[in-house]
Amino acid sequence: MIKLEKGFYRHQDFSLQIDLEIADQNFCAILGPSGAGKSTLLNIIAGFESLSSGTLNINGHDFTAAPPAARPISMVFQDHNVFAHMTVQDNVAIGIDPSLKLSRAQLVAVQAALERVGLGHYGARLPSHLSGGERQRVALARVLVRQSKILLLDEPFAALDPGLRLEMLKLVQDITTERKLTTLLVTHQPDEAKRVAQSVIFVDGGVVQKPQQTNTFFSQTLPEVAKYLGQSN
Repeated sequence: MIKLEKGFYRHQDFSLQIDLEIADQNFCAILGPSGAGKSTLLNIIAGFESLSSGTLNINGHDFTAAPPAARPISMVFQDHNVFAHMTVQDNVAIGIDPSLKLSRAQLVAVQAALERVGLGHYGARLPSHLSGGERQRVALARVLVRQSKILLLDEPFAALDPGLRLEMLKLVQDITTERKLTTLLVTHQPDEAKRVAQSVIFVDGGVVQKPQQTNTFFSQTLPEVAKYLGQSN
């Protein structure tokens, strides 16, 4: 479980109040207007941003002050997920050991991860020879070898064509189920949340609302949600 209790974040004129619990093995979409703080929420959980006050607990352990590398979390961004000078295989292997000194069993695990994301024959290629969707598959393969139980996705497929974006969402959904992950997806596409998410966190007006079941979220009539969804009063 991810638990942010009495969380408060401030940077210059921007502030965010966070008080929520996210259940294990939950696929949760994070929605809200541009600039509301959706990515900031992920960065706080990942450790790239620090709370001004409050606590972050993961599975009962306090990670409020822990550095990113010490947290049981993997994160995939919209871009910059691969190293241009490294092969696909090494881009995945670095998730196990940055020195790339892997055992035979670890190399087998890297290959298995590439097979799972549909890149089994791409290990020797450089990222410059991959499409945008294939580079994001490399990032997902790295998630698999890291074996973290929490996956954070910050609009990772926003630059992809609609059909490919849906294909990648389905892959993430399947991996979440297979690996029993807790997955948080920032998206600007409400239809994506409807398609894959079990619950929705809405961020608006400096407040991170508590998770709601997806059907409940989209059936409500709160003015700020209706405005975000473009619904008439």
